[in-house]
Amino acid sequence: MTIALNHLTKRFGKVTAVDDVTLSIRTGALTAIVGPSGCGKSTLLRLLAGFEEPDAGSIIVDGIDVTGQPVRERGVGFVFQSYALFPHLTVARNVAFPLEIRGEPPARVRERIRELLELVQLPDLAERRPHQLSGGQRQRVALARALAAAPRFLFLDEPFAALDYHVRRDLRTQLRALHETVHVTTLLVTHDAEEAMEIADDVVLMREGRIEQSGSPSDVYDAPASPFALHFLGPANAIPDGDAVRFVRPHELRVAVTAFSGSRPARVTRVIHLGARRRYELLLSGNVAVTADVSGSEPPFAEGADVHVAASLERSFAGSAAR
Repeated sequence: MTIALNHLTKRFGKVTAVDDVTLSIRTGALTAIVGPSGCGKSTLLRLLAGFEEPDAGSIIVDGIDVTGQPVRERGVGFVFQSYALFPHLTVARNVAFPLEIRGEPPARVRERIRELLELVQLPDLAERRPHQLSGGQRQRVALARALAAAPRFLFLDEPFAALDYHVRRDLRTQLRALHETVHVTTLLVTHDAEEAMEIADDVVLMREGRIEQSGSPSDVYDAPASPFALHFLGPANAIPDGDAVRFVRPHELRVAVTAFSGSRPARVTRVIHLGARRRYELLLSGNVAVTADVSGSEPPFAEGADVHVAASLERSFAGSAAR
């Protein structure tokens, strides 16, 4: 199911939450809408689901204008950050709820519960209630419930935000595997760039209600459209070069004891050990501070050591470096 957004705009009083957004979302893809808090990403998702009505623009699904269509007719499975599970119902009854209100036969409901709890790896927890589950388990129940009625689209609004780092990492992997199994067009809203880059087929970066850049994870990371995109999707050094500024990611800096082609002197001010790699905080001439990430297999440099540094790749942008 292809989704096309045409000049979509949504205002709340004097605040324009979504500002003239035009975007095409690929059928069957897992698309991550990412950006800082207040950029409009959750509002955009709610417009697509039908929870909000746009002030201007249209939403087209497979050539049909669904802009004024109510939520129940859009075929959306929605997972909220708060999970929104019914606390008085068991896991099985929570998953069954969308099927029961559609009047599905009891035998079909039981079979679908079994399928979905196996899919989200919770087959033995059917009779527990939400308060007896961990945060990660509750999120998987919410996913199962969203998929129960075989939706055309699966929308997830910051689904892992309330979970700790390790649980988030596990659920990212499980969500990607789930997507490969069910092949439903999926939109994930997140403020976590790493999360978006790790699991999405396509990344849509938003800023102040507009789309800053969209494309595959490698496209937006390797060829950022602006300094904002560069910094939001990963750390980067800003190195003055006359009247210009050149941007270099930490892993794109080579550090060596002796001078080499294109290198410049630097001093190691701090060494941070990160397991498989080391992070060096360096001071270039002119008191320019930069960070370099180097493989842990390379010979280490001591704090205070004099070294030489050069970039394997540099980027510059027309216009203001602040954008």
